[in-house]
Amino acid sequence: MSGGDSGTPPQEGAAWRRWLEPRYAWERSIHNLGPKLLAVAVALTLWFVATADRRANVEQGYDVPVTVRDTTGGRGEGTRATSDLNPATVRVTLSGRPERLRELRAGNIEAIVDVTGAPEGSFTRPVTVAAPNGTSVSRKSPDTVQGFVDTQLTRTLPIVLSVVTPPEASLPRYTVTPTEARVTGPGRVIVNVSKLVTSPESLGASSEQEVPLIALDEEGQPVEGVQTNPATVTVRRLDTGQLPIKTLPVTLNAPPANLKVTARSIQPSAVRVVAAPDLLARLREISGTVVYRPGSYSAPVQLALPAGAQALENVTVSLSVVPANPPVTR
Repeated sequence: MSGGDSGTPPQEGAAWRRWLEPRYAWERSIHNLGPKLLAVAVALTLWFVATADRRANVEQGYDVPVTVRDTTGGRGEGTRATSDLNPATVRVTLSGRPERLRELRAGNIEAIVDVTGAPEGSFTRPVTVAAPNGTSVSRKSPDTVQGFVDTQLTRTLPIVLSVVTPPEASLPRYTVTPTEARVTGPGRVIVNVSKLVTSPESLGASSEQEVPLIALDEEGQPVEGVQTNPATVTVRRLDTGQLPIKTLPVTLNAPPANLKVTARSIQPSAVRVVAAPDLLARLREISGTVVYRPGSYSAPVQLALPAGAQALENVTVSLSVVPANPPVTR
């Protein structure tokens, strides 16, 4: 009686040879096919559910301003300042759900450089990024930031008014409140501040506006890395509007017969005149009188204004005068 008929298990080698027969392999593969397919489907479903969050995460980059933290003990608050941060922003890449990343802005992310305990002078410190809830930091560039730690200084300066050039036919008057402000920053930066000016604005008659202050150096360039207190001031325009003004050329009296003008320059060559509208309509020029003498010199010009008229500028003239050639007698 054979081993198969008596129920004796086949030998191991014979069992493996049966799997090499195509018919046997096919029959075993389709045996209980439904439960097998169901098991595969359940396994795939569980895998998709378990990895859904990871597969849904995306990455997005932000340019984040660097914030400096300094809690150095024994110095008191506000006695140290930093300047010359390089770079001033870092590129931070966050990973998270798309809807979460879409609602984030660079201002929601903190990139901190801690200079606590750093001696005054230049420094190189690592950047620490605090990722918002629901996100993680994938990478940041660069990993370190350079800068300079310095003593913080404060200066008080008068405020210089700066406004857009008004229309020609106006005589605006302004006030600034307050008249001075404090500027604070690192000592090596604050020494470059020459003056505080208001941001140029165009104000209508009898109006006022809050305008920011700008710190400038001696060459009139903005100084970065300083703060002003207050940050804005109130500029008021006091006049009520248009005035009857007309710009007229200036003509000079002729020199005496014994003198000859070889060069002449009038500054300004035209002046603004305020007068009643009917008087201004009749005026075409303004006569000026100057005293002539030999030599090269500058002299004031006396303007001959009609009654009721007023010039808004003073006029001077630069002259080169020589004696006139005497007439030739025959």
